[in-house]
Amino acid sequence: MTVSVKIMPNALRGPHVVVLAYDGLCTFEFGIAYEVFGLPRPEMGEGWYRYSVCGVEPGPLRAAGGLTVSVDHGLDVLEKADLIVVPGWRSIDAEVPGALIDALCAAHQRGARIMSLCSGVAVLAATGLLRHRRATTHWRYVASISKCYPDINFDADVLYMDEGPILTAAGSAAGIDLCLHVVRGDFGAEAANSVARRLVLPPHREGGQAQFIQAPVPLEREGIRLSPLMDWMRQRLDEEQPISLLAAKAGMSHRTFQRRFESTTGLSVGEWLLKERLRHARELLEKEISGSLDDIAVASGFGTLATMRHHFRKRLGTSPRAYRKTFAG
Repeated sequence: MTVSVKIMPNALRGPHVVVLAYDGLCTFEFGIAYEVFGLPRPEMGEGWYRYSVCGVEPGPLRAAGGLTVSVDHGLDVLEKADLIVVPGWRSIDAEVPGALIDALCAAHQRGARIMSLCSGVAVLAATGLLRHRRATTHWRYVASISKCYPDINFDADVLYMDEGPILTAAGSAAGIDLCLHVVRGDFGAEAANSVARRLVLPPHREGGQAQFIQAPVPLEREGIRLSPLMDWMRQRLDEEQPISLLAAKAGMSHRTFQRRFESTTGLSVGEWLLKERLRHARELLEKEISGSLDDIAVASGFGTLATMRHHFRKRLGTSPRAYRKTFAG
């Protein structure tokens, strides 16, 4: 299927948004940018965004989902852009064309904003524009891209990062959060709320990427002697588990047990238990019928709702009530 992307003349006079298209285009992120900035919204008036698509390479361009895209504009359209959107790049380690790097740097130099969605951060990293800045991307890419660009301060615990002229979003759907954030800054909360209603989404999501990451202890890293003990600990998260008891069950001295547990899991006993209790609490909150928040706090080993709420805020950037509303609703 071939999709021809043509921009029809209109009377809009707002900020000019240009979205990149390239061979191997990530259609979901591209669609997010179009939905927020390119979809006709006559209710917003003449000051709403103007929208164009920029072909990074000569077309036709292949896109995810079996589509072929034909684009009218080339890199020259970036010279007129107020906001440039980089959808998820074709691969986090794929080479970025030099001509695109030069065009983005020139756009930045004259004051254009540039934002990446998900793996699109690879393009911004290649330009050098993220050097000594804070940025984010999908949590699964942070470790690998940080090794290539150690001078970028990556944060895997947020949905998006606004560094003024440079903005980055985490996983694919977090691109919606960032786009709504931009609308909120350009046109106010009422406009952002209106766009969110059309998308049937909340105008602002609580929390960060941490609440979406599943990080069980890999079985291959568990010592033969500790694996049964860990299973025992998981089955009794609602009970006190002093190190003296655990060391005795493992048949080790207090000090040896702590050292081997940490070398096996990468975590102290207390930190491991906290993560397991958070995991268990999240599982209970995701069920439609799993008791009151107080009951879940006790069943997860936090003892009180206040304690569970504290750790949710500190570790997941949200509250138990908001988490339940998001994942069980």
